[in-house]
Amino acid sequence: MAERPEKSDFAQEFYWRMREAVTGRLSRDAKRIAEKAAKNSSRPFEPGRDPIKAGTGLDDLLKSFRWDSQLAEAELFNNWAQIVGETNAAATHPEALINGTLTIRCKSTAWATQLRLLQIQILDMIREAHPGVEITSLKLLGPDAPSWKKGPRSVPGRGPRDTYG
Repeated sequence: MAERPEKSDFAQEFYWRMREAVTGRLSRDAKRIAEKAAKNSSRPFEPGRDPIKAGTGLDDLLKSFRWDSQLAEAELFNNWAQIVGETNAAATHPEALINGTLTIRCKSTAWATQLRLLQIQILDMIREAHPGVEITSLKLLGPDAPSWKKGPRSVPGRGPRDTYG
């Protein structure tokens, strides 16, 4: 049998509900009392309190924190050699996936050009191997150029031309 609340609890709850109806908002005390009542209303053997499998719990956790896409991206980066082949993977590596654009860094501009020619096939292989990852385009970059900007106090100007004469 359900317990009947004491009259003081009923009166207090009635007061807070009427106050909320008149003012249109809950006070801090009313929120605290409502949270306490919600915590205390949970009882063993109620629906929703059954044990669940660890795998199901992890799946729910991944969905609630939206980690599915991050895990799929990490899996893509880890399996890069299996997607593009050992030879291409030795000369390239994926750097970032931002807004559907996969940035790939190549060892040389020649490798970047070669992969630009194979761009459609690479996209198809990625979509086939990892359907959960949404990639709309590839951004193929060559190696980083050396930076002439040295030190914390560098100023904008003509750049490296100033140092030669």
